[in-house]
Amino acid sequence: MAPLRIAIFAHEFPALSETFVLRHITSLIERGHEVTVLSTAPRAEPAQHPAIERFDLRRRTRYLEMPAARLARVRAVPDAFGRGWACGRAAPFRALNVLRYGREAASLRLLHWAATLSSGGEFDVVHCHFGTVGRLAAFLREIGALRGRLVTTFHGVDLSACLRDDPSLYDHLLRHGDLFLPISDVWRQKLLSLGCQPARTVVHRMGVEPGRFVFRARRPAADQPVKLLTVGRLIEKKGVEYGLRAAAELVRRGIRVDYQIAGDGPLRAHLEQLAAALEIGPSVRFLGWRNEEQVAALMAERDMLLAPSVTDATGDQEGIPVTIMEAMAAGMPVVSTWHSGIPELVEHGAAGFLAPERDVVALAEAVERIVRNDLSAAMGHAARRRVELDYDVRRLDDTLERHYRALVEQSAPPRALGADPATVVV
Repeated sequence: MAPLRIAIFAHEFPALSETFVLRHITSLIERGHEVTVLSTAPRAEPAQHPAIERFDLRRRTRYLEMPAARLARVRAVPDAFGRGWACGRAAPFRALNVLRYGREAASLRLLHWAATLSSGGEFDVVHCHFGTVGRLAAFLREIGALRGRLVTTFHGVDLSACLRDDPSLYDHLLRHGDLFLPISDVWRQKLLSLGCQPARTVVHRMGVEPGRFVFRARRPAADQPVKLLTVGRLIEKKGVEYGLRAAAELVRRGIRVDYQIAGDGPLRAHLEQLAAALEIGPSVRFLGWRNEEQVAALMAERDMLLAPSVTDATGDQEGIPVTIMEAMAAGMPVVSTWHSGIPELVEHGAAGFLAPERDVVALAEAVERIVRNDLSAAMGHAARRRVELDYDVRRLDDTLERHYRALVEQSAPPRALGADPATVVV
C-alpha cells in the first residue's frame, strides 16, 4: 500500500518524558510513511533521546515561527499575513477572527501558524497528541492552513486539569475532528460525557515492545533489603512524596528498603529534603534522568515498581504510565494507586496491588504483603502476560495504521469555511 503523508502535532518536541510521541513518530517512519512533526518548540532539557539524531527528526520538524515578545509578534504581522496568503486568500483573515477563535486568534498564534504552514500544510492525516493541540489543529484546518484527516489522542491532563476552568474547551474539536483516541476507558467515558460521538471515539492504548525487556521472575531474598524503583518526572502527580513516606513506613515495620528514583524535575530538591527528614536518606538514591536503555537495566535488577500516582492540586491526572507497562514486561510486580486508567492495566491482586491515592500505610502494606507472602514471581508472570496481550505496541501500531487508512478512504474532509477572503465566520 502507498505510504501516507502524516503530520504528528505536539506542543513541545522533543520532550524526554513523552517517549510515546517519539515512539509514535519513529514507528511510522519505519513503516515507510512520510512523517512531518509540527511543534511549538522543543522542551528545554539537558539531554536528548538518541532517536532524535538516529532518525534525523530535527530535519522533519517544523516549529512555530512566532516571536515570543508580544510587540515583536505584532510587528511581524505584515510578513505573517503575506506568507499565510499562500494557504489561501481567506486564511489570514480567518486567523484573526477573535469572535470565533478567541485567544488563539487574539494572541496571533493562528496567523503565525498559518505563515509557518504556508510552505506545505497538506497531509493525509494530522495526528495530535493531547486535546489542546487537537483544538488548535481543528482551528487551523478550518481556516485553511492545515489539511488532512484530524486524529486526536487524549492522554490525561487534557481531560482533567485542562477542563477545570473551561468545560467547553473542546466543543469545536469534538464537532469537527474525525477520530478521537483516548488512551483508557476512563477517558473515553469522559469524552462521551462531553458530547463526543461514540462512533468516532475509540480507546487506543499506549504500549511497549515486550521483547525489549528481558523477563526475570523476582524472588527477593528475605535477608536483603527490598529493592524498590520509581520512574518518572519529579512532579506532584507522580506521587513520589508518598513513595518516600511509604518507604519510611516500611522501615518502621522492620522491612529494609533500597529505594531508587529515576527521573528529574522541579520537586527534586524538596523530595531529597523529605527523604532526609524521614531519616531514610541512606536508603534512597535519586538517580536523575535515565535513558530507555538505563531504565530497562534498572528494571532488570530491581524487585518491585512503586508508582504512587495522585491527582495534583490543579486536577491533573495520569493516563496510563508507560513506565508501568515497561516494568510489567520485565516481570516486576507493581504497587500503584486507584488512579485514572492505572487499574485497567494493573489488575489488583494479580500483577500487583493498588492503594488509594496518598494512602501511605496502604502502599506500605501492599509492598509488605508481596514480600512476606512471596508473591513476586507469580505477579511478575501475570504482569508480563497482561502486557503481551493488550499493550504490545506492534499490534497497537497495526491497528492505528488501519484507522488511518479507513479515514483516508472516506470522502474528502471538510474544506475551510467559506470562499470569500473577506467572509467573517462567527
